[in-house]
Amino acid sequence: MKTRLFAFFAAAALSGPQLGAQDLDRCPATTNEQRITQDACQKTIDLFQYMAPQFGIALTGGNATLGQGSTLGGLGHFSVGLRVNVVQGSLPQITSRTPSATGVRRDNYATDDQLIGLPTADLAIGLFKGIPLAITNVGGVDLLVSAAYVPEFEQGGVEVKVPNGSLKLGYGVRVGILQESLVAPGISVTYLRRDFPTTSVTASSGGDSLNIRDLTLKSDAWRVVASKSLLFLGLAVGAGQDKYESSADIRAHVAARTLPPTPAANASPQRPVAQSLTRTNVFGNVSLNLFLLKLTGEIGQVSGGEVNTYNTFDGKQAADSRIYGSIGARFGF
Repeated sequence: MKTRLFAFFAAAALSGPQLGAQDLDRCPATTNEQRITQDACQKTIDLFQYMAPQFGIALTGGNATLGQGSTLGGLGHFSVGLRVNVVQGSLPQITSRTPSATGVRRDNYATDDQLIGLPTADLAIGLFKGIPLAITNVGGVDLLVSAAYVPEFEQGGVEVKVPNGSLKLGYGVRVGILQESLVAPGISVTYLRRDFPTTSVTASSGGDSLNIRDLTLKSDAWRVVASKSLLFLGLAVGAGQDKYESSADIRAHVAARTLPPTPAANASPQRPVAQSLTRTNVFGNVSLNLFLLKLTGEIGQVSGGEVNTYNTFDGKQAADSRIYGSIGARFGF
């Protein structure tokens, strides 16, 4: 069965967070027929767990608006940005282990280092300039908007459906502690919630299929950021927390057998799963300021949280810290 195709594609396309602590309740086996598919079920869950946190940070990155730590200055000011986030990831080598046909079995998977990248877009709109002080303003407010896009397609036995539309917007706010000026740095707090399109994925090979139905994902990220421009060079540093939550219904078939089991020979019940992970995020930005255009590079690290898997992996485990980087361009006034 193409469990490797399902695990990697589902994590990449859906970018969901990891599943919670695992036991074998999601892959029960009380008959010989059920034992044939139990190990494939458990390995699919573990592979999804391992990959999902990597794609989560590829979506969020670090700074909510790349290169900025200050509010924009009130009504009439805005910025639009495009960026690519790249994670120093690792991919399990699925073909190094074959699922057991006699029940669940604990295996160790080899992994290969792999860069994992995703593009994102964002918009910031100034709402309130803030309260003037001697050298700066305090309490300024910006509206933040993000965009996520998941296309529908079918290729190589994988079908992706987005029943409620491919585009989903996320919203947030930036509140200024200090607005950047000639002598004062910019310091702000941001909060951004991203919603991704409700998505269903089916991977099939011959009579076998694996299916995720109605996957929903919400990501919440808050940041504290400080920035300062020095002529054509801009610097920003920040830290915060990411939280990913998702839910889905998982169903799978192995030839004429059903996974998970059901009294109906060829009917597969849907099993709900809930997913959650919270991580700490620290980052730094360096920007080249070209009047209304800003070119920025970012490097950061995520760490923390707990992901339990039944199977194990060489090198980094699912919840180990990860280094990431971003490059992007921002136009604003």
